[in-house]
Amino acid sequence: QVQLLESGGGLVQAGGSLRLSCVASGTIFSIDLMGWYRQAPGKQRELVATITSGGSTNYADSVKGRFTISSVYAVNTVYLEMNSLKPEDTAVYYCLNTMNGRNYWGKGTRVTVSS
Repeated sequence: QVQLLESGGGLVQAGGSLRLSCVASGTIFSIDLMGWYRQAPGKQRELVATITSGGSTNYADSVKGRFTISSVYAVNTVYLEMNSLKPEDTAVYYCLNTMNGRNYWGKGTRVTVSS
């Protein structure tokens, strides 16, 4: 069984910054991909950013230039540095790990950006 624990969410003013962290624990084999998704009220869950074990990154257009994903695969940890936050970034942010073709999700951490 795999557990993902996110942390770092909170309330911040527009233009501010937050750093999210996610640590995986349990029965972990080779992690192929780690990433972040988010779900705003009344909307579907959407991609924020992903990073492969080889270091390749992918970002949603809406966060390019403002958010940075990084990881330490050796300790099953992924980070999301979020700068220049906007009210539209308000959402619950979910951590994703992909192992052997299966996706594992955290329970989410809430980010609220006030205007």
